[in-house]
Amino acid sequence: MKRLTFFLILSLSILFVGAQTAPKREFRGAWIQCVNGQYLGKSPQQLRSMLSEQLDVLHGAGINAILFQVRAEGDALYRSDLEPWSRYLTGQQGKAPADGWDPLAWMIDECHRRGMECHAWINPYRAKTAGTKEVAANHVAATHPERLFQYGDLLIFNPALEINRQYTCMVIEDILKRYDVDGLHMDDYFYPYPTAGQSIPDEANFRADPRGFSSIADWRRDNVNMLIRDIHNLVQKVKPWVKFGISPFGIYRNSPDGTNSREGSATRGTQNYDDLYADIVLWQEKEWVDYLIPQIYWNIGYQVADYKVLCEWWNQYCGHRPIYIGQDVERTVKEADPQNPNIHQMISKYAIQRSLPNVQGSCQWYAAAVVNNPGNYRTMLELEYHKHPALQPLMPWIDKKAPKKVSKLSISYQSGNGLMGSGKIYLTWKEPKAKTELDKATRYAVYRFAKGEKINTDDATHLIAVVGEPRYLLEGNQTGYIFVVTALDRMQNESKGVKVKL
Repeated sequence: MKRLTFFLILSLSILFVGAQTAPKREFRGAWIQCVNGQYLGKSPQQLRSMLSEQLDVLHGAGINAILFQVRAEGDALYRSDLEPWSRYLTGQQGKAPADGWDPLAWMIDECHRRGMECHAWINPYRAKTAGTKEVAANHVAATHPERLFQYGDLLIFNPALEINRQYTCMVIEDILKRYDVDGLHMDDYFYPYPTAGQSIPDEANFRADPRGFSSIADWRRDNVNMLIRDIHNLVQKVKPWVKFGISPFGIYRNSPDGTNSREGSATRGTQNYDDLYADIVLWQEKEWVDYLIPQIYWNIGYQVADYKVLCEWWNQYCGHRPIYIGQDVERTVKEADPQNPNIHQMISKYAIQRSLPNVQGSCQWYAAAVVNNPGNYRTMLELEYHKHPALQPLMPWIDKKAPKKVSKLSISYQSGNGLMGSGKIYLTWKEPKAKTELDKATRYAVYRFAKGEKINTDDATHLIAVVGEPRYLLEGNQTGYIFVVTALDRMQNESKGVKVKL
């Protein structure tokens, strides 16, 4: 029965989206979070093994970017002199991994080796959650409790304090300078989500320094605006090729008249603008962010927050920067398609996503759910939606100059005692010369064409791999095929191709 259901889904997917041209450029991300407890009780070696397996499966499913959580509550899943090791990694805040492992450095290397991007995911405001019973001696809650406020079971960095903006930027600058990240990522936690009976204890800060604002809500939004602006300016100064992206809650604001408009969407849920004091529209209009991933985790037909309504709203009103849709894997496969109750909603959701011009990809919540493959979700990525690899969307406001092309492309056979293994055939080439960091080739695209086929690297169906090193293993009988290799720089601007025939 399960096999029959899968083939029914696959047939319908071809009916719905098979006529679409495979996108050559598409962000295909997945979040790897620490706060779900998946690391606890495991040795560093066990964690590396688990994460390696996840990355292999995700790479096989066409995922080309990992958003790796490295700061959950004023802590670190990397070696830091500013903040303590995270309890989510070792079970005790401040306790280092047993063998000196640096998860962020390791994850960057593993992603780059697979041709994937690695974005460091931080939370700028959360300092302590309910599950954290003890903080380390060097945690901000112990060293500077006056910078925090209590909200329910949470401790929050007070967004009103300039010292907290400076401190957050210091943490980010440390990451940027010491780690070769492709992106800096923030999630949806700004001011705390509203809790009944709780109020934000910042009225004294507002009265002491209102900065010309008569409304405390506008003042709070400006507090967050200043942080986003400062982070943008910092990234531009330190490493301008690093992408700064934010994954906001899926509703910007509820429309007052119940229709999609610049004022808000036809929804009735929690709001970024009014409840979290996050003015997402302003940030992309000011060009302070390089991408947005609204968390549109709800399903098609959900009256409070309809997936289709929200995708269309973000596409229309946040088009200054690329939009990637935050997809909830488990919710998607649990809900029946409104047009066909025999299947789940993945087909319809992807049809909506790929029909919108400013939507240039998606990000899966969460990575382990993709690996677990509920409802054949991952299988559908492999066989249909991510059947061919994809390059990252272009960001010409950062850089638009293509790198030079590769040289000395050839076929290399490695015998049993060769460094690359036993009896293997590789494409190998030399990386192009570069004068600046933005000119450097960091990845390579490999295309394959059969005898007589037109050489057209704009056709994504011929893209067979994106690799992080100047070689590619040829598997199976490739006799007669023509291979084309192009160089990709940090922004995945693409060089001219060089070809070779096997």
